[in-house]
Amino acid sequence: MSPAIGITILFSSLILLMVLRFPISFALGISSLFTALYLGIPFFNLFQKMATGITSFTFMCVPFFIIMAQIMTDGGISDRLTRFCNVLVGRVRGGTALVNCVVSMFFGGISGSSIADVSSIGSFLIPSMIKEGYDADYSIAVTCTSSVEGIIIPPSQNMIFYIVAAGSGLSISTMFMCGYLPGLLLTFAVCACSFIIAVRKKYPISDKKSWKENIVIIREALLGLVTILIVAVGIIAGVFTATEAGAIAAVYALIITAFVYKTMTFKKFIGCLLKSLKTLGTIMAIIATSSAFSYCLSYLKVPTLVANGLMSISTNPAVGMLFMIIMMIILGCFMDMGILLILLTPILYPVAMTFGFNPYHFGLIMVLTLGLGLLTPPVGTSLWAGCAIANMPIEKVIKGFLPFYLTYLLVLVVIICCPSIALCLPRALGYAV
Repeated sequence: MSPAIGITILFSSLILLMVLRFPISFALGISSLFTALYLGIPFFNLFQKMATGITSFTFMCVPFFIIMAQIMTDGGISDRLTRFCNVLVGRVRGGTALVNCVVSMFFGGISGSSIADVSSIGSFLIPSMIKEGYDADYSIAVTCTSSVEGIIIPPSQNMIFYIVAAGSGLSISTMFMCGYLPGLLLTFAVCACSFIIAVRKKYPISDKKSWKENIVIIREALLGLVTILIVAVGIIAGVFTATEAGAIAAVYALIITAFVYKTMTFKKFIGCLLKSLKTLGTIMAIIATSSAFSYCLSYLKVPTLVANGLMSISTNPAVGMLFMIIMMIILGCFMDMGILLILLTPILYPVAMTFGFNPYHFGLIMVLTLGLGLLTPPVGTSLWAGCAIANMPIEKVIKGFLPFYLTYLLVLVVIICCPSIALCLPRALGYAV
């Protein structure tokens, strides 16, 4: 059997099925079956890989984080966090924009999803900013760009995708630890960009609240913030694994929303579970079929071919990284981030290891680079969501994104050139990196 024909069958059938609008899990699974049939690989091997992909201990944390995020969102904790952030940074020029950035950082510790951030936080902050006098393109750009903080601030679904797709015994807790400082750096950079633009355009200052109102807002928000601290401090201090932290945080969020805030009814809780089940089923199917797809890639030695191709161009790791970054940015304009992580990680991860990159540092680079695709047309899901909320066409808001694109790329370059930003925290805490 010709490997070249096998590779052609694998990728051409995948692309065809995606063009025909098959769900990505079906496209991955069917293309793997076609390739296995041609190569004579027993179907049992593929099914075994699929089962292994969703029964790993690493994957067990996903259901708990999904449930936790849904409870916190439906239970009103995100609304309280927004008011809390307004107390912190609302009283400066362009304060609502800074609130948008900071609340996205906190919300990243809840949902781990950019599109969830834009859909929930943006649904009331974008209209609010426009009503206060901010330009629509600026309001959308701030909301969408800051939402990407959620993909690297734990718990990040995309980091879990990378760990599972890499399949090299990497630790999800260590990967999470690598996301905190880069997440703070991205938050600070987006805040700085937002503030500079706000000062130049003389955007408004938020209304002042009394000390009594601020104290009430802070007291209510602190109970919700404990949920995020359970995940962050629990994992950092080594008290919990990522799976245990997710379970405990989900139970705590349920207790707070049901018995303290009293915003979570039994009917609403059942709705949370049903929404979580739908999300979890989709993720499980993708991870299972991506494991089979990765097995076919390894069988055909695609990672080795890509590595040899890049090495033939240059043996310089910087040049190799540049080519991989350009590839990810271009593909990110046309394909969903989660899909690309699942498809590219088995191919690029061995290449990066050949060039001598740290696996956790490279994972963060991949997640952050592909995150740019959430903000770029024609696919950019977060960009589309922000435009839909403001009822604005994409071509009229792209200009407002330009300074934020530049800021994002600057942060990416800094993180690539300074691996210690990602690795210093886990190293200081004794994690093996």
